[in-house]
Amino acid sequence: PKAADLDMARFARRARMLKPDEFKAAFEKGRRYNDTLLTAVVSPNTLEYPRLGLALAKKSIPLAVSRNRIKRQARDSFRLNQQNLPAVDIVILGRPAAVKGSPAQLRAALQNFWKRIAESCAALQSS
Repeated sequence: PKAADLDMARFARRARMLKPDEFKAAFEKGRRYNDTLLTAVVSPNTLEYPRLGLALAKKSIPLAVSRNRIKRQARDSFRLNQQNLPAVDIVILGRPAAVKGSPAQLRAALQNFWKRIAESCAALQSS
């Protein structure tokens, strides 16, 4: 398999937001999308691909097991949908309700974010 094919099959390091400054910039310039389970902060980046950052606070999601489950689902959903997303940085924040959310509800919330992000960026580019 080619490297490009493998890139879509895994959550590549380049698709991650890693530095505190990247998160800070996203929070300052970003637009928020809210859901009952999660919040997404989206800000344009200068790269040619989307990146994902996860900020699940212990305060809103106390159990590590729950935080890790939500992170795993967010990464997987992003990995499967990144080719449809514009060049943006996306920070996913957990809300206390996310602990009680079923995997299907979390998947639906994430799917909804990806769709809304793609649509709002397409609308901005066409205007």
